[in-house]
Amino acid sequence: MSDLKAMYRTIQGDPFPDDLTLRLGDQELVLRKRGWTIDGERRGLRYGENPDQPAALFELVGGGLTLDGVTFRGPGQGLVSALTEEHMLQAGKHPGKINLTDVDNGLNILQYLTAKPAAVILKHNNPSGAAWTDEGLATALERAFLADRIAAFGGTVVVNRPMDEACAALVNGSYFEVVAAPDFSAAALALLRQRKNLRILRIPGLADLGALAGQPFLDIKSLADGGLVLQFSFRNRILSAADFLPASAEKDGSAFTARKPTAQEADDLLFAWAVEAGVTSNSVIFARDGATVAIGTGEQDRVGCVELTIHKAYTKYADLLASGELGMSLYELKLKAGSDPALAARLEDIQARTRAARGGLPGSVLVSDGFFPFRDGVDVALEQGVTAIAQPGGSIRDWEIIQAVNQASPQVAMVFTGQRSFRH
Repeated sequence: MSDLKAMYRTIQGDPFPDDLTLRLGDQELVLRKRGWTIDGERRGLRYGENPDQPAALFELVGGGLTLDGVTFRGPGQGLVSALTEEHMLQAGKHPGKINLTDVDNGLNILQYLTAKPAAVILKHNNPSGAAWTDEGLATALERAFLADRIAAFGGTVVVNRPMDEACAALVNGSYFEVVAAPDFSAAALALLRQRKNLRILRIPGLADLGALAGQPFLDIKSLADGGLVLQFSFRNRILSAADFLPASAEKDGSAFTARKPTAQEADDLLFAWAVEAGVTSNSVIFARDGATVAIGTGEQDRVGCVELTIHKAYTKYADLLASGELGMSLYELKLKAGSDPALAARLEDIQARTRAARGGLPGSVLVSDGFFPFRDGVDVALEQGVTAIAQPGGSIRDWEIIQAVNQASPQVAMVFTGQRSFRH
């Protein structure tokens, strides 16, 4: 067993060259391999997605790219790839590919959430919870954690404001692998360094992410045969509530128009659509009061994704009750309830209250990264008490989807984003 554990502690050597040049017609992108001198030793990434995969991180240092009149992000705009020893305030077990790509996806989400203090917790390159609020960064981080404290275990914390002692105390109250912020107060840093294996990353560019939001980067997907697919990276067109489109459609000469969201609903839809940019499709997000309630990721069908996300919401709600009242997770309670009649009664009570509260979903909004091909997914969400929905629009059944929200009592709002947000 000790030998198996050792593979996770081993830092792989990498055979990759120090320089990489991509030539696209008469334009070039010049990249340089990133490494760090830690404890007197030059190190690159710990390893790739798995311990037996050597990996290397490259930073864009020269050249530039303009396509169809659009200039891509270029040298000097680096974030994760520009990390130096000065920024790696504590290397912990030394970062691998997954640690840094989780941070990168946190930046991807937070570039659209610059207006308020915001926090996102990521696990396996998907957000487990996210929140933004005018009440301060510590409140945002706490709400992001409570959105899914089960999945947050061993995750990555990324925030868009300097981290203070109150935030650091929240981080230290659970187990995280990585924390990234534009800066850290001295007290926060001292507290975080008590966790010797925690990677602590200072990324100054986190404070100025909004400047990058409209500028794409070259998104490269590698195929199993060694080929490449190049695309413009996703650019969120919904940067304010005014950017949503009215949900309207026609069918057989009849016009269908949905209710407009209230100001609070629009703010929650704006927030959730920003988080959606970092979620693996097929996906939906339930959100309320500037925090995610449940995030569904990577499902094959739309209605199934809604159903599974509702199940997650119920599970997280029950877990919070079990944790707050009994000091154990829902799964610990289920295990012990099998042999303890008193705990079995407590479990039954928690599950009954969870059903009565519908997993905390009433009053939430829903965003979907793709349009609803049928009204079934919408109907399932309506049963849980959602009050507003945002989705791309463009289905041949848009009229039917709008009819579903109009038939709800009370009437549910709907808007179109006018763009899809798939992420594969």
